[in-house]
Amino acid sequence: MNKNSLVISNLYVQTNDGKEILHGVSLRIKKGEIHAIMGPNGSGKSTLAQALMGNPNYIITRGKIKIDGIDVTKLSPDKRAQYGLFLGFQDPVEIPGVNFGSFLRMAVNENKKKEKRISPIAFRKQLLEQADVFAFKKDILSRNLNEGFSGGEKKKSEILQLSLLKPVYAILDEPDSGLDIDGLKFIARTISSLSHKFGLALITHYQRILKFIKPDFIHVLVDGKIAETGDYVLVKKIEKKGYRQYIKN
Repeated sequence: MNKNSLVISNLYVQTNDGKEILHGVSLRIKKGEIHAIMGPNGSGKSTLAQALMGNPNYIITRGKIKIDGIDVTKLSPDKRAQYGLFLGFQDPVEIPGVNFGSFLRMAVNENKKKEKRISPIAFRKQLLEQADVFAFKKDILSRNLNEGFSGGEKKKSEILQLSLLKPVYAILDEPDSGLDIDGLKFIARTISSLSHKFGLALITHYQRILKFIKPDFIHVLVDGKIAETGDYVLVKKIEKKGYRQYIKN
């Protein structure tokens, strides 16, 4: 039943200082599905993303994470990536001294496991083709990773990585943050064009990106728990009443 799914079962997560953030979150994301995870600031959305990817600062105290039936709960981030998990960061970090193009080739080769690794020449050709698709400036490919990138360029770099790495499941943490309307439309259109290739968890605070990406399921996360799950109709409910309807006094 769960062979072609990312399954999160009764997940409890705390930070290094012992504060529990997630209290029994359960989700199942099938390949080809788009799941939007919405909620107010501080509800645990980014904690969920970091815990799924294996950030050691977020400690799973109970529950399991399975990728296509394989328990990855205790695996390192790089091992989870090899099993097909990808995380797009809310605010991608600038890494001085690490060439963007070289980083992408290394990441692609790491994900290939035992497959034949791609040569620098073949990868360069593939990279330039994808850069054209995403209207990515060629000079950025020779710069350091995210260094000096604008907010929109950082988001594009994440989507370029998503396209090249070909994950089985992707978690995108607020890909709409810091974008103007043109940037938002471009990122949303690109995500939509790729989403049939993997299962997607799209984390967002606002409803605006969901005008351009239509999710199969919407989950409302409040105070570290899933408060409600539904379809696109739930977006209209949140637009009308906000998140306060889920918050207990």
